[in-house]
Amino acid sequence: MSTLLKLNQWIQKTFALWVILFAGISMLVPEAFVWLKAYITLMLGIIMFGMGMTMTFTDFKSVLQNPKAVFIGVLAQFLVMPGLAYLLCQLFQLPAEIAIGVILVGCCPGGTASNVITYMAKGNTALSVACTSVSTLLAPLLTPFIFYMLASQWIEIDAGSMFISILQVVLVPIVLGLLVRTLFKQKAEHYVQVMPLLSVVAIVAIVAAIIGASKAAILEHGLLILGVVMLHNALGYLLGFWAGHFFRLAYADSKAVAIEVGMQNSGLGVALAAVHFAASPVTAVPSAIFSLWHNISGPALATYWAAKAEKNKLQQSGVEQENRVNESA
Repeated sequence: MSTLLKLNQWIQKTFALWVILFAGISMLVPEAFVWLKAYITLMLGIIMFGMGMTMTFTDFKSVLQNPKAVFIGVLAQFLVMPGLAYLLCQLFQLPAEIAIGVILVGCCPGGTASNVITYMAKGNTALSVACTSVSTLLAPLLTPFIFYMLASQWIEIDAGSMFISILQVVLVPIVLGLLVRTLFKQKAEHYVQVMPLLSVVAIVAIVAAIIGASKAAILEHGLLILGVVMLHNALGYLLGFWAGHFFRLAYADSKAVAIEVGMQNSGLGVALAAVHFAASPVTAVPSAIFSLWHNISGPALATYWAAKAEKNKLQQSGVEQENRVNESA
């Protein structure tokens, strides 16, 4: 079991590299991954079930302990990212199929990877977990509603059907995972430790499937989509941090909100695009590229914040040591 856990940790640390590697392979040999498109919804269900198994009812205590910060994080998630997506679509005059995809990923809740990135960045991990949990539970209602409000100018949207889809691939698997963790406790603990590995494999497979199926569209619009995704992600981090700072949250809380806002559940975006916009494969590409990019930018931002925290800690230690020397003198 220890070997499997070590493999699990190594795979998670090198997650971005695996996404990039298989994205590249899927561009070279798309037929090797296109068949996986039929299983995207199932794979996302596995990811959400794994998320549910890593949760406990005590995780929701953070909502009660720090309601202001959770409220700000969730509100920023569903205002900042959809709003940015809409503005970027208008600014760059994106084609309808791409604009729909950009807005769709913007309307998704926070991604599960945000919790790990917040921990790496020395942010408030408990707050990140609470924000992810609450935004995910609200997603069946808010994601279709906000998406309908922003994207209906480009295409007719069945918000009710999207609501059912999110219930099926997000809420139901999470609740089942939470119940399994609660009912089986110690037995479930053994499986919880390997669920992140399954999630990594599933996310890599989803990205590879979409990129392989959309090779022609990526060759035509790839740089444009990548540029929009990078801006969307970076501005999400920035505005999320500013939101925390504006409402006078602690520095660690502001970092958690920034990461929570900037990192989307892009797997959900891919699944919704694959189900509801199957006639236009390029609609799923912004979500796939977002999944690729935020797993590069997130660790980079976390490394910067962690290094800054370590530097501040050393400086504080030096000041305290100097004060002790002065006092003894």
